[in-house]
Amino acid sequence: MKKYIKIFLLLLMVCFAVSCKSKAGIAGATAVVNEDLSTNRIIENVYNNKLNFSTLYIKSNVHYESEKQSQNVTAEIKIKKDEMILVSLRFLGITMAKALITPTKVEYYEKMGSSYFEGDYSVLSKFLGTDLDYQKVQNLLLGQALDNLKKGKYKSSIENNFYKLEENSDGNTSKSVFVNADKYEITLQKKKKKMQERSVKINYDDYKQYYQVKLPSALTINAVEKGNKTNININYNTVTVNEDLSFPYSVPNGYEKTNIN
Repeated sequence: MKKYIKIFLLLLMVCFAVSCKSKAGIAGATAVVNEDLSTNRIIENVYNNKLNFSTLYIKSNVHYESEKQSQNVTAEIKIKKDEMILVSLRFLGITMAKALITPTKVEYYEKMGSSYFEGDYSVLSKFLGTDLDYQKVQNLLLGQALDNLKKGKYKSSIENNFYKLEENSDGNTSKSVFVNADKYEITLQKKKKKMQERSVKINYDDYKQYYQVKLPSALTINAVEKGNKTNININYNTVTVNEDLSFPYSVPNGYEKTNIN
């Protein structure tokens, strides 16, 4: 469980840094793409899908699988927009780990090893070799673009009846985002670092409307780094919007601080 919680939380924050294989792929597009639509217009339409909420409460099932182990847990995800994310992992109804993610730091504790971690994003960025921030974590969970599409040098094309946005400005890091043609929802994100031998694909399944918020019903992360594969499937079972939520987090007494090396 100790290794599981660490990998799970790190993947939530940087799945774009480490390759993924989707169980759903990007098949199933039915709308007809507009071949004359400019790259800027496609990006603008993506960002027109605004998420109007103050808080989200998500209950989900999580399946984690690597070449050495497999685990099923439930996850309770609480989000206070742009401020904090609290993730509670449970096994057989018992809370085994918690993580609190804010714009300035990341912290978690896990019961099996009676250990906890606390650090800022520079620690995790150095460990994983890629820049991290709170917004990327939040965007990952909400089906939003991990990187700011308006700031990148993206080119657009059409692939399998989806709009495809691509960028490879530094020669080492390639990024691509697939967008459906009818509602401009992100269905697939990919990122690859050639020199570090890391790549990622994140697939989003059918989007559902919850009050004023439209979210994917599931996301699939299959990560590979230098041949080591890790797969995470997160299925959203229940979503409530704009409830008054509490974000309780405190490390139990006697836990030992751990470092990420």
